[in-house]
Amino acid sequence: MIDLAIVLAFVVYAIANGLRARRKASRGLVEYFLAGRTLKGWRAGTSMAATQFAADTPLLVTGLIATAGVFAVWRLWIYGLAFLLMAFILAVHWRKAGVLTDAELTELRYSGRGVLGLRVLKAVYYGTVINCVVLAMVLVAAVRIAEVFLPWHEWLAPEVYQPVIQWVGSTGIEIASGVTGIDAATATTNNLLSILLIVAFTALYSTTGGLRSVVATDVLQFWLAIVGTAAYAWVVVDAVGGLGGMTDRLVELYGSAATREMLSFRPPPGEALMPFLIVVGLQWFFQMNSDGTGYLAQRSMACQTDRDAQVAGVVFAWLQIFLRSLFWIVIAVGLLALYPFTPAEAAGDGFAASREILFVLGIEELLPPGLRGLMLVGLLAALASTIDTHLNWGASYWSNDIYRRLVAERWLGREPGRRELVVVARLSNILILAIALGIMVNLDAIQTAWFISLLFGAGMGSVLVLRWLWERINLYSELAAIVVSLVVAPVLLITTDTEWIRLSVMSLVSTVAAVGITFVTPRTDEKVLRIFYRQVAPDGFWGRTAASLGEDARVPRQRLARGLKWMLLTAASLFLMLVGVGQLLLAGAPGGSVPLAIFWVLAGIILVPFWIRGLGTGDTDQEA
Repeated sequence: MIDLAIVLAFVVYAIANGLRARRKASRGLVEYFLAGRTLKGWRAGTSMAATQFAADTPLLVTGLIATAGVFAVWRLWIYGLAFLLMAFILAVHWRKAGVLTDAELTELRYSGRGVLGLRVLKAVYYGTVINCVVLAMVLVAAVRIAEVFLPWHEWLAPEVYQPVIQWVGSTGIEIASGVTGIDAATATTNNLLSILLIVAFTALYSTTGGLRSVVATDVLQFWLAIVGTAAYAWVVVDAVGGLGGMTDRLVELYGSAATREMLSFRPPPGEALMPFLIVVGLQWFFQMNSDGTGYLAQRSMACQTDRDAQVAGVVFAWLQIFLRSLFWIVIAVGLLALYPFTPAEAAGDGFAASREILFVLGIEELLPPGLRGLMLVGLLAALASTIDTHLNWGASYWSNDIYRRLVAERWLGREPGRRELVVVARLSNILILAIALGIMVNLDAIQTAWFISLLFGAGMGSVLVLRWLWERINLYSELAAIVVSLVVAPVLLITTDTEWIRLSVMSLVSTVAAVGITFVTPRTDEKVLRIFYRQVAPDGFWGRTAASLGEDARVPRQRLARGLKWMLLTAASLFLMLVGVGQLLLAGAPGGSVPLAIFWVLAGIILVPFWIRGLGTGDTDQEA
C-alpha cells in the first residue's frame, strides 16, 4: 500500500500540473510547444536530463556493463561532447533563429524550389520515423518494468480480465520477457494493459498543458528518479557487503583479470581497442542530434535569454553524464555480484536482454516497501518524462511543419487559427503513439534497437553541424545526407555485422556525399544568407556573408574558436570528475589507484572557474 500511495501521489501531481497549464498552452503553438519562450536555463537543462533519464537507459547501461564492462559506457558518456558543443556554440543560434521546430529552420537557412519539400521530409523523418523508433525503445523498457510490478491477472476480476486476454490472444501479439515465469499470453495481456495506462496517463498531462506542463513535471521527475536510484544503489551496495565487498565478490566470481577489465574506465588491451575507439570517436558527432536537433533544440528555443540557453546545455551535460551515471555504475556492477553469470550464458543470444531485465528484477527482490515505491515512481517518472517529450516534440512537426505550412498555407492557401493548430497538435500525439506501439511489439533487446538507430542517425551528423558553421552548405547537402542514410544503412545492416565498419562507412559516405554535392549545386541565395546571418549570428566559416554586411570576415571564426575553447575546457572538467569519482567508488578493483583517482577529481574541480566564465559570452538578450 505504501508503494501504491507513492505512485498515485505522483500521478495526481502530473495530471493536475497539465490541467493548470492548459489555458496558456491553448493560446497558440509558441505557448504550446515553447512555453512562450520563458524557460530558465536550469529548468530547461533539467528537463533535457529528465527526458534522457529514460526508463530504457539504466537497463541499457546494465546490459552494456555485463557484456563489455564499465569502459563500454563511454559509448554514452562521449555524447557529453555533443551536449557541450550545443551549449557553447549552437544553443544561442537555435534561440536566435526564432523557429518553432528544427525542420522550420530549413526555410530560414536555405533557398530553392525544394526547400519546403526538405522541411516536410525532415518533419516526417525526425518527427515520425526516428521519433517513433526511440519512443518504441522506451516502451520496451516500460514493458519489462510492468511485467515485474503490475500483475493485472491477480488484481482484476476474472469476468473483466478474461475477455481482454482472449482479445489479445486473437491478435497474435506477444510481448513477454519470461522473467516472471508467467505464461506468455498472460504476460502479454498484463504488459499491454500497463502500457496503455502509462501512455494514457502521460498523454493526459502532456497534451493538455504542452511544454509548460512537460517541463514542470520533468523537473520533479528527474529528482524523484535520482533519489530513487540513489536509494537503489545504497541497497545494492549494502547487499554485497559495501563497495570493497562488491569488488572482492567480483574477483571471487570472475577472477582478478576479468574483474580488472570489467571495472576499468580505460580501454582494454587487445585487437578490439582500435575499432572501439573509432566507434566512440565518431559516434558523438555522427548522430542524428549532433547539433541538438530535436527536443534539445526545442528546450534551447524555449529559453528566456541566450545565456539561459547556454546554461541549459551545461546543466544537462553534468546531470546526464556525471550525476546519473555514477549511481547506475554502482547498481550495474553490484548486480554482477548479486546475479552472477557463466561464460556459457554470456555467449548466448539473449544475454544482453536477460541482463537488462535484472535492473528491474533487482528492484522487486532487493528493495523494501517504501523504497520500492520510491524507485517505482522514479522509473515511472523517467518513463513519463521521455514519453511526454517525444509526444510533444513529434506533434510539433505535424502541427507546425506539415499541417500549418504544407496543408493550410501551401495547399489550402489560408492561415490556420491558433486554436485549430493546438487541436491538430493534440491529435498528433495519438498518431505518434499508435506508430510507436506498432514498432514496439517487434523489438527485442534495447541494445539492438539502439545500435540500429545510431547507424541511421550517423548519416546526418556532419551536415547538421556544418549548416551552422559553413555558409556554403545548401539545400542539396542535407538532401544528400538523408538519401545516403536511407539507402546505405539497410545495405550495411545486411552486408556486415561489424559495428565499427558500419559506422565508419556511413559517416564517410554521407559526409563525402553532402560536401561533394555542395560544390556542384547552386549556392544559397545571398539575400537569404544575409538575413540568416543578421538574425542568428552563426560562428565559423561565414566570412563572405559577414563581409557583405560590413563586418570583419574574421569575426565568425573568432567566435567559433572561443566557443570551442569553453566546450573543451568543460568537457575536460566533466570527464576528469566522472573518471575520478567513478574510480573512487570502485577503489577496491584490481589495479585501481586511489591517489590517481583523487588527482583526477581535483584536476576537474580546478578547471571549473576557467570554463564557467564562458557562460553568457554569447548573450545579447538581457530581457525575456
